[in-house]
Amino acid sequence: MKYIKDFRQEYFLTAAECNPEKEMPLSLVMTKIIEVATLHANSWGVGYADMIRNNEGWVLSRVTIEMLRYPKVNEAYTFTTWIEDYNRHFSQRNMEITDHNGEVIGYARTIWMVINFATRESSDISQLSYLRENISTHGCPIAPQGRLRQITNGKTTDYTFKYTDCDVNRHVNTVKYLDLLLNQFTLEKYDQNFVKRLEIAFLKETLFGTTAQVNCDDSDPMDCKFSIDVDGTSHVKSRIVFSPRE
Repeated sequence: MKYIKDFRQEYFLTAAECNPEKEMPLSLVMTKIIEVATLHANSWGVGYADMIRNNEGWVLSRVTIEMLRYPKVNEAYTFTTWIEDYNRHFSQRNMEITDHNGEVIGYARTIWMVINFATRESSDISQLSYLRENISTHGCPIAPQGRLRQITNGKTTDYTFKYTDCDVNRHVNTVKYLDLLLNQFTLEKYDQNFVKRLEIAFLKETLFGTTAQVNCDDSDPMDCKFSIDVDGTSHVKSRIVFSPRE
């Protein structure tokens, strides 16, 4: 099998995919990150169809996204992904987002792990030779994710996860967590600002019917911190940094 170190996938942003600002929504960026990672893994023979034979699968643990701007309606764009490093439990996969002119408009750092769906525990990936032999030298200039601290003050709202929040693994979908956080702000907030940087860590899976507390510390309205907690335990922690639109 020929392993492609730097995997590229081209897209075109349609009007149906856009947010009210006529650009690519952050939740779609997250969706494409997962999709491109899956396509790359499939090309290496370690995608969902292959891993599930051993009752295992890749799950996303952390994501850091930093954008200069987002693709606009009717604009072509490209995601390029590569493996930067790995250890026994985690694989570090990066992404570069370029526009129709080939100019870089964003980067992402992601951390993935393999879990056994029967035990719900992580599997040792240190012996996967394709990872060791295909680490790329492609650089990623954005800072790694910082420590996301517990929310000690701010506002709290309750949310009960529903059927459409759940995915093939029968737990809450990654993108649905992000949508829940983004919906804590008004339309006017996004008309005036865009999300410059997102840091999000997925700490514990959440199941259908669970009621969670969404905690938001927006004491700095341009640098907001979040946690999604269940019975006092954080399932998700996040930071969203805004930048004014020109």
